[in-house]
Amino acid sequence: MGKESANRGVSKLQWLDAGLDALTRFPAADIKVDALARTLGVARAGFYWHFKNREGYITQLLEHWLHEVTEAITNNPDILAMEPKTRLMVTAELIHDHDLARAEPSILLLAAQDKAAAKVVSKANKLRLEYVSDTLKEMGFVGDDLTMRAMLYIAYHSWETTVFSDVPRKRRRELIAHRIELITSR
Repeated sequence: MGKESANRGVSKLQWLDAGLDALTRFPAADIKVDALARTLGVARAGFYWHFKNREGYITQLLEHWLHEVTEAITNNPDILAMEPKTRLMVTAELIHDHDLARAEPSILLLAAQDKAAAKVVSKANKLRLEYVSDTLKEMGFVGDDLTMRAMLYIAYHSWETTVFSDVPRKRRRELIAHRIELITSR
């Protein structure tokens, strides 16, 4: 059995995960079916088993990104049951440990050029802001104090890897507790 026939059963999820990984290296406009197929070790025809065309793939890729990077945390009952400060800490650790912000620059570039992508990004931002704001409300924060703390938390965790790429991952991980303390202290 050759490599191509052994890998014929690549799932839709594998195609989407390959796309998310590709978004860490280049913009969505540069994602090519042939390159994804090579990465997965399959013929490009397998792509069309799951997706009508590249545009449909990008649409589903954005929904996959929304789910994997935002909804998987904001809708997680185990995380939501945690004490608020612990919830913020665990969320920050998940973002860091799984490099969940890795595709943010490419996603935002696509959103600046595509209205449908902009809607998905807007939904992600709304979910993130509600999640962090609700958590901070549980800690007694209100008004502008609440809004700025929530926005600071989201902006930092969305862009830390991009802006501070020269800071070693281990050091960024060490600083999570300090950051949460700053954001939640009175």
